[in-house]
Amino acid sequence: MAEEQVSTRVDSWIWSVRLAKTRSMASTACRGGHVRVNGVRAKPAQTVRVGDEVRIRQEGWERVVIISRIITKRVGAPIAAECYVDKSPPRPPREATMPVGLRDRGAGRPTKRERRRIERLFGRRPPH
Repeated sequence: MAEEQVSTRVDSWIWSVRLAKTRSMASTACRGGHVRVNGVRAKPAQTVRVGDEVRIRQEGWERVVIISRIITKRVGAPIAAECYVDKSPPRPPREATMPVGLRDRGAGRPTKRERRRIERLFGRRPPH
């Protein structure tokens, strides 16, 4: 029977439980300051243990998870979900996170009327 590990690297654990697509993406998130362990900014090689709180900022919202099991190999989603307790606030609605002024692909340059509306939206031009 395999021994249960006591601790592992934070980037490896984030990748193993499928909070990041690749280990290099998890390492990059750590180096960029998007990962905090127990409230402190984490480097990729920082060790994590059962009971630690990991906060990961992803795509405009923050995931907050409490580690309940240490794993080092990537596993399927149902098993990965058992390795942490998700304490994240609800994800913001999609409309709130969409960028303003998004145009259809291939729509060409904005017309003069559209440019005026865009300028008013960003406060560069007073309304008529």
